[in-house]
Amino acid sequence: MIRALRYGLTLLFATVYYGLIVMAAGVLRLKYRPGGVYDAMPYRWASFLLRANRLTVHAEGLEQLEPGRPYVFASNHLSFVDIWALLVTLPGSIRFVAKRGLAWVPIMGNAMRVARHVFIDRRNLASAMAAYDEAARVMRSGISAVVFVEGTRSRDGRLREFKKGGFVLAIAAQAPLVPVCVSGSREILPRSAVMMRPGTITIRIGRPIPTDRLGYGDRDALSARCRAAILSMGAIEH
Repeated sequence: MIRALRYGLTLLFATVYYGLIVMAAGVLRLKYRPGGVYDAMPYRWASFLLRANRLTVHAEGLEQLEPGRPYVFASNHLSFVDIWALLVTLPGSIRFVAKRGLAWVPIMGNAMRVARHVFIDRRNLASAMAAYDEAARVMRSGISAVVFVEGTRSRDGRLREFKKGGFVLAIAAQAPLVPVCVSGSREILPRSAVMMRPGTITIRIGRPIPTDRLGYGDRDALSARCRAAILSMGAIEH
């Protein structure tokens, strides 16, 4: 009960505090700059929540990334806390490609829109493709995108079927696709749970896959390569 209360209160406090700062920056029309408010506040939000809930993050493979280069990070998804772990681990400016429902969450959704995270509605193909086009434009300013390639959190910890959008985005942006394997987070906070356990989340970064010579028709082959890489880093096949 105490852990559930801590999780709820720290999430509420951090989201309101850091979200309002981002929203204020938007009202003041502060421009994006690397490491500025739109990068720093999400990082601090995630760092605070990890510390407050007694979570640690162990990262492997970061040396394979080129500093300052935008990537599409394609990750599996086990728990809400994956977001915190990825925010404090992945280098540079990063934005999430998120389900449209998050856009309507008070303060969080507003702050995400101001910071130019991208919302998609997978039930509407035209809207989803437009969102990926917007993400590609955001990436051209040097920002990396994070996509949960299964589309939602796994219920049993096994790797689900991949959605196509993240691979279309990587090809459209002509940015390297980086497979990412998250482990340990489901034991900390399973889907639909409110009781959080202390623990360690492991983030494994795979070798970037070039997309500069790929076209739209290569999306399935790119998806297969990404899936094989994530499985090789420890994910469990569905």
